[in-house]
Amino acid sequence: MDRLGYDRVMRLRVALLAAECEPWAKTGGLADVVDSLARALGRLPGSGADLAAPVDVLLPRYRIVNVPDDAVAEPPLRVPDPRGTGAVDARLIDVAADGYRLRLVDVPEAFDRDGLYDHPDDPWRFAVFCRVALAALKRDGSPLDVLHVHDWHAGPALLERARGEAAGDPFYRRLAVLLTLHNLAYHGWVPLEKLGQLGLRHGEELAGSNPFGLDLLLAAIERCDLANTVSPGFAREALTPAFGMGLDGALLAKGDRFFGILNGIDRASWDPASDAATAAPYSGDDLAGKAVCRSDLLDRLGFDPHDPGPVVGAIGRMDPQKGFDLLADAAPGLLAAGVRIVVQGRGHDELAAPFRALAAAHPDRVALVDRFDRSMARRIYAGADLFAMPSRFEPCGLGQMIALRYGTPPVVRRTGGLADTVIDADEAPGLGTGFLFEEATPEALAAAVIRAARLRTGDPAAWAALQRRAMAQDFGWDTGSAPRYLEAYRRAVGIRRA
Repeated sequence: MDRLGYDRVMRLRVALLAAECEPWAKTGGLADVVDSLARALGRLPGSGADLAAPVDVLLPRYRIVNVPDDAVAEPPLRVPDPRGTGAVDARLIDVAADGYRLRLVDVPEAFDRDGLYDHPDDPWRFAVFCRVALAALKRDGSPLDVLHVHDWHAGPALLERARGEAAGDPFYRRLAVLLTLHNLAYHGWVPLEKLGQLGLRHGEELAGSNPFGLDLLLAAIERCDLANTVSPGFAREALTPAFGMGLDGALLAKGDRFFGILNGIDRASWDPASDAATAAPYSGDDLAGKAVCRSDLLDRLGFDPHDPGPVVGAIGRMDPQKGFDLLADAAPGLLAAGVRIVVQGRGHDELAAPFRALAAAHPDRVALVDRFDRSMARRIYAGADLFAMPSRFEPCGLGQMIALRYGTPPVVRRTGGLADTVIDADEAPGLGTGFLFEEATPEALAAAVIRAARLRTGDPAAWAALQRRAMAQDFGWDTGSAPRYLEAYRRAVGIRRA
């Protein structure tokens, strides 16, 4: 036994519960993280001595999920309806994934709909998801050691564990839970009149003390064994009122049981030396192919590939958090300075509208790709000269890591995971990998872009060295994040069984 009270040679059975998983269902970075982490856990050196089997990933079977022909249906399940109105019939569908077992929770009444979220009965939908998932894991027979839940959608699983514990069920009494907070802005708020969708009554202990309803994310924080967010920088910020989104008190109360683990990227999937979507391969040792990718991108956009002016790319969810409005407001000044801009994203139309207007007025200098296009995203990462990510807050961010991997120096705000992953080229000559700015203003963003453009134009050798340093950064899951999650699983088990 070690100082935490558990056996280091114990092999853990782990399951991940999430509302998204790439490539099956995705609206943002959550999907990438769940898929990449699950695969990386199976690749860790010696992981066979740590994990009892490849991890399970349980995901709702939404309408958009394409089930492969070779998928296998598990026996049907019937669970009590959280609303107290009889039972819910469900089945699980096993899909062969890359290094893990994907299990789709198939409840057509809950998930055979347009869109993943924003339905009036979302509390019930995700309560059903969690209830069916846990029933299936219990039915498997082999004890489950760790349930790794992601964001508010999996919050009802903590309520299920509390119910099971109260009933003396050994499955739930031994079950350790790690909660990963990907975005504190989304709480899963359940108003008083909808508590019944979770099988709760006002005043019941599980419903908490708020007289107006239940915050599922807060309830999960209070009930999990360990909680983490997705970068050390944001873990520190989340303990303050400015960034904690009303959860800072609960996170402070966790003490050292709340911490940050930096997300990673799959270096094999994001590799400019082998990326089939781009026009030419390249690497830190030979950057020649990046110029080919630049010309290809500009040709596709209708831009002049011979214009030496810098091209700034931005990719992400059109959300106020991501700072797209800052880039739109900075655009006129940047265009006057010879910069060109390409933006890819979906989301709030009021954030896309300024780019649509700019593209109409300057079709040879501004482009908006308002669709989800994996291949075009890769072409932007490879073909742009700079990558803008002016987030107001950023728990981690993956775009800046991918841009670094593709030798496209990021221009980012100094916040959360962006500050953890990008080193300013002017503050640390010879070490820098990108450009940071402080204030969430168009002026600060524009100044950082101009600063980058001057280095690119004024000192090509220093710019190439910057690109090579950027590409040398290792944010791979296997070398950084996955081993830390495995250690967190062991720590959660030790806490649970102490």
